[in-house]
Amino acid sequence: MPFNLRITPKFWRQFEIDPAHGSFINYRRMWWQCVIVMTSVCLFPLIITTVINAYQYQEVLKSENIAPADRLVSNTARTISFFLEERRSALDFVVRERTLEELSDGRELTRLLYRLKQVFGGFIDIGLINSRGIQVSYAGPLDLQGKNYSRQSWFHEVMIRGVHISDVFMGFRGYPHFVIAIKHDTEDGDYYIVRATIDTQVFNDLARPLNIGPGSDTFMVNGEGVLQTPSRFYGSVLQRAEWTTNMESFHTTVRELDDPEGRAIIMGSRQIDDSPFMFVYVHQTQGLLAGWLALRGKLIGFFVISTLVVIVVILGVCTYLVSAVYEADRRREAVLHKVEYTNKLASLGRLAAGVAHEINNPLAIINEKAGLLEDLIHLTPDFPKKEKAHEIVQSILGSVDRCSTITHRLLGFARHIDVNFETIYLDNLVKNVLGFLEKESHYREIEVKLEVEENLPAIESDRGQLQQVFLNILNNAFAAVEDGGKIEIHINSVGGDQVAVRIEDNGCGMPPEHMKLIFEPFFSTKGRKGTGLGLSITYGIIKKLKGSIEVDSQEGIGTTFVVTLPVKRPA
Repeated sequence: MPFNLRITPKFWRQFEIDPAHGSFINYRRMWWQCVIVMTSVCLFPLIITTVINAYQYQEVLKSENIAPADRLVSNTARTISFFLEERRSALDFVVRERTLEELSDGRELTRLLYRLKQVFGGFIDIGLINSRGIQVSYAGPLDLQGKNYSRQSWFHEVMIRGVHISDVFMGFRGYPHFVIAIKHDTEDGDYYIVRATIDTQVFNDLARPLNIGPGSDTFMVNGEGVLQTPSRFYGSVLQRAEWTTNMESFHTTVRELDDPEGRAIIMGSRQIDDSPFMFVYVHQTQGLLAGWLALRGKLIGFFVISTLVVIVVILGVCTYLVSAVYEADRRREAVLHKVEYTNKLASLGRLAAGVAHEINNPLAIINEKAGLLEDLIHLTPDFPKKEKAHEIVQSILGSVDRCSTITHRLLGFARHIDVNFETIYLDNLVKNVLGFLEKESHYREIEVKLEVEENLPAIESDRGQLQQVFLNILNNAFAAVEDGGKIEIHINSVGGDQVAVRIEDNGCGMPPEHMKLIFEPFFSTKGRKGTGLGLSITYGIIKKLKGSIEVDSQEGIGTTFVVTLPVKRPA
């Protein structure tokens, strides 16, 4: 039998195996309803809880990483702001505490630069510029004495605002730096500017905290998105990072977005007070959420496995419950139909007994009168047409015997609804059953062959019920064979304590999936012409008589039934 038929429950094939006697209950629909309800009850709360917990955990994890990013950006921005303010204040102190004559002295300016380097660090050079933009005094590594800055934008900005902090640029020095310039007004209405160059190396060290991980980056940009310090992911100094523009804010801002390479990042930024610089912190969420992704994978795996286990259990439980309901309904229907069938047999028995009694009485009179007529024919020497009359009387007596045999068969078949053991010769019983089918076999030219083993022992069993068994099997054999077909019956002893009756036909046969179901109540291959009860009742009778019944069939070749009965009456 195919594997799918072995694992498919009986109720799933109720309409396939019994199209003529379908149940009012759709067991497939019952099974589906059971599975859907139980799955919903079991899995829906689990799914909702899992989704909510996963969402909350993810949000908590993000907030736990956003908060440190916020602190890092705020603290670093304040440190850089303090760095710039410290150097701006130092220059402002120099301007206020030194006279114009002292600042104009190159040697004094050189000593001042030395002290600024020693105390604050980061200073490269310092210069004094008059109101015409000419650098009148300079201390540093380059020869910038007399350089004119009057046409540069920063000079005009200092004239208006009094202070200027430039972007990072290369300039004459050939390496990144920025300048801080302070304006000082004199008593005669004139002014001068002290301009200092700051090394960006200290700046870079401030912009890269020590506690950032391998998936993090910190850098500074100006308002145009030009890198002011080197970036680990986005380029070196003075390269453009335009995606950072339009993010200027004097408050720390942390947001989630995708960088130009499509990587999901958490970005924190803050504008440095009184400067063109903005500090930026970037962390790739792939690394940030690596722990969450690993945990999520485990949770999903656990959830999938748990769901599969729950579904398998639900399918098993629902299949068991619906199968139990199906089997209970089948047993109930079988009992009801068996009661109905038994009542019909009882009614048929009473009818047959009445018919046989009413027929036997006139048959007895006909037999008696025919015998008397035969005696008169023999005793009258000159009886006219004596031979013809004798032939007619013999025909009447033969017909009476035939009618008597038929009524006796009806009485024998109708008696003993309950088990009533008696001594039986199976060859005679089978011949008796074949008598009911004799006319059909002649009409359809079906060859019926009976072979009986010599010295076959008699058995103790129920005559009426065995007649019903063999009549059911032979009726099926006659229905299976075509006109001109062949049926063979072999009766032989088995092991000395059993007798086997083998009934073979060369009819249409049965497919393998039907062989397992032929003894099921209401299963029929005859469609609406069959009740599906004949072989089921036959199976029940054989089991009640402590025998066995086996079937072997090949589609298109034929079917063989073997009924094995005990010789002695079962205990």
